Amino acid sequence: MTAAAVDAGGTRRRFIAPPRGAVAADVFAQPLFAGFSRYADLMTAADWPTVAALDARLALPGRHLVEQDDALLADGLHYEQRIAQGRIATRAANWHDLFNALVWARHPAIKHALNARQCLHIGCHGPQQRNRAQAALTQFDETGVIVRVRDPAMVQAWDRHDWAAVFVDGAGQWSSGEIAVAAVIGHALMEQALLPGRLLVGKCVVVCADEDARGVAQVARMIDTGRVLNDPLELRPLPLAGIPGWHPQQDAAFYRQADYFRPLRDGRDYPAPHDAQGPTR
Repeated sequence: MTAAAVDAGGTRRRFIAPPRGAVAADVFAQPLFAGFSRYADLMTAADWPTVAALDARLALPGRHLVEQDDALLADGLHYEQRIAQGRIATRAANWHDLFNALVWARHPAIKHALNARQCLHIGCHGPQQRNRAQAALTQFDETGVIVRVRDPAMVQAWDRHDWAAVFVDGAGQWSSGEIAVAAVIGHALMEQALLPGRLLVGKCVVVCADEDARGVAQVARMIDTGRVLNDPLELRPLPLAGIPGWHPQQDAAFYRQADYFRPLRDGRDYPAPHDAQGPTR
């Protein structure tokens, strides 16, 4: 898969990541990378880990990272079908594929569920066709974020794209954890964050939960059973730089940037948050 950057106007452009040597270590201090701190050395070391070394380090249950080369691709399988057989095609010295591997290590249940649903649709429609569910699954895989929230009023403000209420008036709720990013899934988001100051938008699945782990586990189950990600319109956009502490200059003028903090489109609505407060089994 390749990453595509989406600018404030919604135009997709191929994203070219900076060379490894051009990325300062403090880039990975951004909140977007907070859940991956145990793998900091894989991101900050001067040299790339080999695919074999990365596979050995991450030790993914039931899956192996396999270097993508002509011999691997000669099997003719779809990328997702190959994963279902246990092999994750991974390009050497590649930020996008490194981050993909880290998400596999950090959130394996989510990645397994995404792969299983992709393979189900490939089995039904063939490898050359893509339906709206596959588009939703791919968008979440590339740019997805899981957000947990408690306050219905915050959800209603998000429904309206009332970004001042979500980020400014609601700053205390972000600080207290009443609303929080439970997990970053999108490895393309991580790749684009290599350029500091880039204004990123996450595509969110939202859950009502008190704990990150409970919310993430619920999303994995819902993906696996087909309860979510059947259409890209299910995903809520969230301007990530608006989250308190996620951008260095969050003054009033910043939040007035309508090309980033975009108004709600006519006729656009979102599904209600999914309840993850019940038993986890």
